[in-house]
Amino acid sequence: MMGPKQEAQAALFYEFSLEEHVPQDHLLRSIDRFVDLDDIRQYLAEFYSHTGRPSIDPELLIRMLLVGYCFGIRSERWLCEEVHLNLAYRWFCRLGLTDPVPNHSTFSKNR
Repeated sequence: MMGPKQEAQAALFYEFSLEEHVPQDHLLRSIDRFVDLDDIRQYLAEFYSHTGRPSIDPELLIRMLLVGYCFGIRSERWLCEEVHLNLAYRWFCRLGLTDPVPNHSTFSKNR
């Protein structure tokens, strides 16, 4: 006898922590201990306009580039896709599960 078809029903609330899903021995945890980008906004403030649309967080862009360099991701398009999919990369970049990943063109514009 065939069972009923499973229907996916979205939960109203999820209890999920990226911190718990990144292994303690992951390379990005080791790097994160030494990377301190708290003052980056202060150093870059003069390069940003006070008018117009808010920019992408410079710390996020630097963290994404570090992920790309450490894991041999050469394409910006591929990097954005990997950060979107990989929980450890999201954790290192300080992105939540629902936070959007910047478009690949953002890196070209910032260069």
